Amino acid sequence: MIRQPERPLLTRDDIPDLPPWIMDATSVFNPGAVRIDDTDHLLLRVQTRGRRTFLVPTRRDKVATPPTVLRGLDTGGVFHIYDPRLTVLDGRLLVVTALDTAHGGRLALWEATGDVTSGWAGLERLDFIGLTGNYDTRNGVLFPRRSGGEYLLLERPNRVVADGAPPTGDTVQLLASDDLVTWRAVGPVFGGRPHYWDELVGAGPPPVLTPRGWLLIYHGVATHFGAANIYQGGCLLLDRDDPTRVLARCRDNILEPRRTWELTGQVPNVVFPSGLTVKPGGDVNIYYGAADTCVGCATTTLDALLAACGDEGADP
Repeated sequence: MIRQPERPLLTRDDIPDLPPWIMDATSVFNPGAVRIDDTDHLLLRVQTRGRRTFLVPTRRDKVATPPTVLRGLDTGGVFHIYDPRLTVLDGRLLVVTALDTAHGGRLALWEATGDVTSGWAGLERLDFIGLTGNYDTRNGVLFPRRSGGEYLLLERPNRVVADGAPPTGDTVQLLASDDLVTWRAVGPVFGGRPHYWDELVGAGPPPVLTPRGWLLIYHGVATHFGAANIYQGGCLLLDRDDPTRVLARCRDNILEPRRTWELTGQVPNVVFPSGLTVKPGGDVNIYYGAADTCVGCATTTLDALLAACGDEGADP
């Protein structure tokens, strides 16, 4: 993968003061992304000096709109709404966000209902649809089409607890729903690989349908170094008709922290892929959070990502 450009795409200096919400932003990272009318639209996670989180729409690198207005969710007991993932499904722009609540992590679904002629793809306003469940979970991504009439979603339940650390997870599972409101677990999809680069895992951007199946970019965390966790990006291929079946999976990461701005920041040693867009012809932009401080962009192709998955079948 090639970083474009060889510096962060967006930093705190690119976030204008948006009073009264954001003044002198501390960081911008983990954006959702969608390509509409040949334009990449991002929904940024922006953090203030008070460590409050706002979602801010942008067109690639043009930040000039107030934070997204969130409607319909009772925010009592909700501290942060963050890490958006964007999916166009049945002609609707849908957003999955993580919630930091008094009872742990949750996933919320929203629909973009802003003015699509304003230049922000409707992301200046989100209407709440529902929660995926009532348990601690993160990293939710919607598939961009239904299967057998059902909506499909990947998530990573937080079932791994280490001393002194927040709950996390090492298994991604598939959910299904008839209405986007009530969800049922279908089964596990893939897990972490102990002692290697992806011991803990979570879905990155929403999967992309290719002739070989569903291509999923995910993040893996190496924890066995003891001194620090290292967040990296990888890819795998899921069966088109049965996304719980892994057809192929990369053995090595496809993106790892190497630049200074990926190695140092609020959370060191992090590249966190969260947005992906595909151009005609198969060129790919992958947007990622770097050290929980800034936004990076790396380019590749669908063919290169499929080749990275390999054809030897998945590791256990």
